[in-house]
Amino acid sequence: MRVLHVISTLEPGGAGSQLRLLVRRMPYDSEVVTLGAAAPIGVPVHRIPSGRDHDPSAVLRLRRLIRHGRYDLVHTHLHRACVQGRIAARLAGVPHIVATEHHLDDPSSALYRLGERLGQMTIAPSRAAAERLRASGVPDRRIVTIPKAIDPAEFRFDPVLRAAARARLGLGDEQPVIGSVGRLAPDRRVDLLIRAIAEVPDAMLLLAGDGPARADLERLAEIVGVAGRVRFAGPVGHPRETLCAIDVFASPDQSAFGLATLEAVAAGLPAVYGSCVPLEERAAARAPVHGTHRLSQDRESLPRALRAELLCHAERRGARLPARRAGARYDAGHLADAVRRLYERVAARPVRRLIGLPPWHRGRLGPAGRPGRARPAGGSARNA
Repeated sequence: MRVLHVISTLEPGGAGSQLRLLVRRMPYDSEVVTLGAAAPIGVPVHRIPSGRDHDPSAVLRLRRLIRHGRYDLVHTHLHRACVQGRIAARLAGVPHIVATEHHLDDPSSALYRLGERLGQMTIAPSRAAAERLRASGVPDRRIVTIPKAIDPAEFRFDPVLRAAARARLGLGDEQPVIGSVGRLAPDRRVDLLIRAIAEVPDAMLLLAGDGPARADLERLAEIVGVAGRVRFAGPVGHPRETLCAIDVFASPDQSAFGLATLEAVAAGLPAVYGSCVPLEERAAARAPVHGTHRLSQDRESLPRALRAELLCHAERRGARLPARRAGARYDAGHLADAVRRLYERVAARPVRRLIGLPPWHRGRLGPAGRPGRARPAGGSARNA
């Protein structure tokens, strides 16, 4: 089976990282096309720049690429790619179309609803995302929940990486460091971390990531009087080095799925978090992950938890906690297996109401529109 993944951007982190974990574990001839930033992902990558959801020119270029590549299935990721990719795939006559809504921008828009009807299944990364899709009118039969995932092995602690990162950032070997990894946006509530560090004597705060709130956060650090104890590390390609450098991970965001927190736990860090779906499930099942603490709405909850974790860190004399997991359901292998099974179910369904089905697909469909023998892999479209 030839599969084309269409994604809005391959920027490090988020959906780009999820796609990287997926394609490297799938037994298919896979390629990727990005509508924004490009990055190596382990398979051929094409680029069709598009700066808005309503972009007929990008849809036509996508259709040409899809028809030239003779793909059996198109899988779209993120809002813009889901809108344009599903329309282009249907115009190109692709028999099978799947989408993943990593986070929902506006599932109730008319353009999104049009694109959704052209696909067969939409993957929601959480029960909350599935409920939003249902509330926007997507039928339950076209929704499947497959959670986001990490590869715990990618985050194992390395003392050499720790020393190198601390030297580069000007942090002492024994300096207590609280850290966070992620986009600097107002809804991530990084401002709470900057205010809290004022109540945690001697500790440094390391913020890895960039975003529209960075300038405001730098001003806030000056106003609060902690600018000398806050390091803005900027964007990072992979968070492992940052996680090795810090002693306590903190994420006060109350609406996150919590992948960054899972990565910190896999790196052997104590984690203080506002929202982490996998860890909350473990806590509800009375099997909490050791060394994790969920914040309350109390303003004092964050600085109090940070002081407590740094005290425990000192009692351990700087030793790391063991690497932990929230369960196999949130490992990359489970993600790939679940998506593979979905592809197989979708490919086994009769194909109806295809627009302009190309000759190569007509020849590969058996009775009642079912897939026939697959064409041998090979023949990639031009890479960007």
